[in-house]
Amino acid sequence: MAKSPRCGPYICGIDAGLDVVSGKWKGLILWELDAHPVRRFAELRRALSGVSEKMLTQHLREMEADGLVHRKVYAEVPPRVEYSLTEHGHTLNQALGPLGAWGSERLRREGLEVAPAEIRQG
Repeated sequence: MAKSPRCGPYICGIDAGLDVVSGKWKGLILWELDAHPVRRFAELRRALSGVSEKMLTQHLREMEADGLVHRKVYAEVPPRVEYSLTEHGHTLNQALGPLGAWGSERLRREGLEVAPAEIRQG
């Protein structure tokens, strides 16, 4: 596994955990790869409405370096690249479950708007 570009020092475990999932798209990438175990780049980009190619590439590279995402390149023409969660990525997704439940309760409690299903599901 590649060494993470982030190596502290951290104040606490929450600090270290948030460092790995910081950024608007990383949590959504984790969610998408949990819902669809293997995704190609274009599929991820379509599913994450609003993400730029540059930002998605940057986040995927960081997540690969952190050991959260596996990138598989097939020797084909044109090249085919698939992304999936590693076991480490799955454990992070499970850890984020309670945060998602808290966020859903916040949506309900405060009557906040949820994106239409076609945007959420890609």
